[in-house]
Amino acid sequence: MLEFDLLVIGTGPAGQRAAVQASKLGHSVAVVERREAVGGVCLNTGTVPSKTLREAVLYLTGHQQRGMYGDSHRVKQNITAQDLHRRTDCVVQREMQVIRSQMQRNGIAVLTGTATFVDPHTLVVRGEGEPLRVSAERIVIAVGTRPAVPDSIPTDGEVILDTDQVLRLRDIPRTLTVVGGGVIGTEYASMFAVLGTRVTLVDKRPRLMEFLDSEIVDDLVFQLRDMGVVFRLGEDVSSIEMDGDGRAVARLGSGKVITSQALLYSAGRAGATEDLNLDAAGLEADGRGRIKVDGQFRTAVAHIYAAGDVIGFPSLASTSAEQGRLAACHALGIASGMVPVLFPYGIYSIPEISFVGRSEDELTRDGVPYEVGVARYREIARGQILGDENGLVKLLFHRESRALLGAHAIGTGATELIHIAQAVMAFGGGLEFFLANVFNYPTLAECYKVAALDCMNKLGVAPGSVALPRAA
Repeated sequence: MLEFDLLVIGTGPAGQRAAVQASKLGHSVAVVERREAVGGVCLNTGTVPSKTLREAVLYLTGHQQRGMYGDSHRVKQNITAQDLHRRTDCVVQREMQVIRSQMQRNGIAVLTGTATFVDPHTLVVRGEGEPLRVSAERIVIAVGTRPAVPDSIPTDGEVILDTDQVLRLRDIPRTLTVVGGGVIGTEYASMFAVLGTRVTLVDKRPRLMEFLDSEIVDDLVFQLRDMGVVFRLGEDVSSIEMDGDGRAVARLGSGKVITSQALLYSAGRAGATEDLNLDAAGLEADGRGRIKVDGQFRTAVAHIYAAGDVIGFPSLASTSAEQGRLAACHALGIASGMVPVLFPYGIYSIPEISFVGRSEDELTRDGVPYEVGVARYREIARGQILGDENGLVKLLFHRESRALLGAHAIGTGATELIHIAQAVMAFGGGLEFFLANVFNYPTLAECYKVAALDCMNKLGVAPGSVALPRAA
């Protein structure tokens, strides 16, 4: 039997960070990964390949330059699925080597196979060879998620696909139905629309991604419609099947029938806990395969922790990594801070979206007095240079204290740009900070200054009446 101080199940962001942190603290560590390839869902079928696919789509189609060169502009005329796979495979392989190297440098044992609990401290790892029995004083479960697809959906990986299978499409479909208007569904809908696929997006909710600021969603829907995406919102899908010609057929509760060359089912994900035999460890998962944890990421069994997507919201690679690190610290008796409430959220649709803090909808609901400052990319020299005339940054300030309450961005570089607002909010800054500071020119960061000036105008105050911080 192999024995370790800490055993981590899963090598995604949460598992990686937990294992490395424990190793840095001088403990013996092993990770279990059911794939031959390390990196978990994030690297193999999720964040990294899908975001690489997005960049390949933007580059090969020349989409971002069409504002300058016209709608017919393309870098490559006949884009194939193989063109896209070539880019994603290259990035995934390089990132995989980075992770393997990191594990080796830190003396972390990598066990390949499916982990199953025998008792609260012991697991069996079943791979290609003989099963391994592994014991650990402390355990971190970081198995991630899998597509939540009902048995009634006949996915085949070619015509009817889940969100893992879509990355391996052999051909770019001429028509595509996307069932589910969440983050993943919207991201793929926009990518295929840019490739020239006629996309129909179906969602039972009346609005896409209801956690987003409504103005940002409206802007996104407008741009997607301009790319030819057809929305069927507030519609239930009653059945999905394949017809005699090998096409996907989605029948809606309203009686509509949507036929397309391919269909992507993207209606959520579930924790990948079905093989763990949690009962043997004294644990259980909810109906979506998620494991409940406390504020220290500890499960109902004191020495077993869980982190990452398997514990639910916010299910972001960035927060999952920090959860894994903190779980390892607490498991090994090291004091550490918690994942901050103030984390940025990025959506890699085309155009991309990011936000931090509160939205107008939330502030209005809670009766918080606020004012809005907006900067549009078409007003910014860098926006013109990039050919993005549709992007914008929206800042929400408290009317009285002038504190920054939220920031929302849509357009090129939105997920990078939002970190400025995150830092200012973390340090309690507000309107005065943006008015008093200088940003490189030409940059998209200049949007912050323009948005702050816009807010100041709406507040009806002159620049000299705003208390700016003095230089040291």
